Amino acid sequence: MLTPVTDTDGAPFWEYAARGELRVQACGDCGEPRFPPRPCCPHCQSFAAEWRAVSGHGRVWSYVVPHPPLLPGYAERAPYNVVVVELEDAPRIRLVGNVVTHAGAGLDSLDPRRLRIGARVQAVFSGGLPQWVLA
Repeated sequence: MLTPVTDTDGAPFWEYAARGELRVQACGDCGEPRFPPRPCCPHCQSFAAEWRAVSGHGRVWSYVVPHPPLLPGYAERAPYNVVVVELEDAPRIRLVGNVVTHAGAGLDSLDPRRLRIGARVQAVFSGGLPQWVLA
């Protein structure tokens, strides 16, 4: 299983996720949410930042079902999905993950034929990693 690589800017995202919270970085001056996290706001160039809780509701903006799996360690889990989720309360923010049947379920727990662009999803957490379930 892949584990996240953290850096100074993104470390708070993973700290909140480990507590079961989905938060995104936002500019402390203009309020614009941004992801991936970075030191400077691309809209107003401010270095002020804060981490805002988001609802975890979103929709599948795009997805793929890798055939064949791109990483050898995932071959036994195929078929599985990789989704890009657009957050409902921060539509410019899109997060990559997997849709599963329930928190902690395997990557292959959801039949990929159930996925559709625009499907509503909700964030769930397992082992500090955000996953998605169909809403």
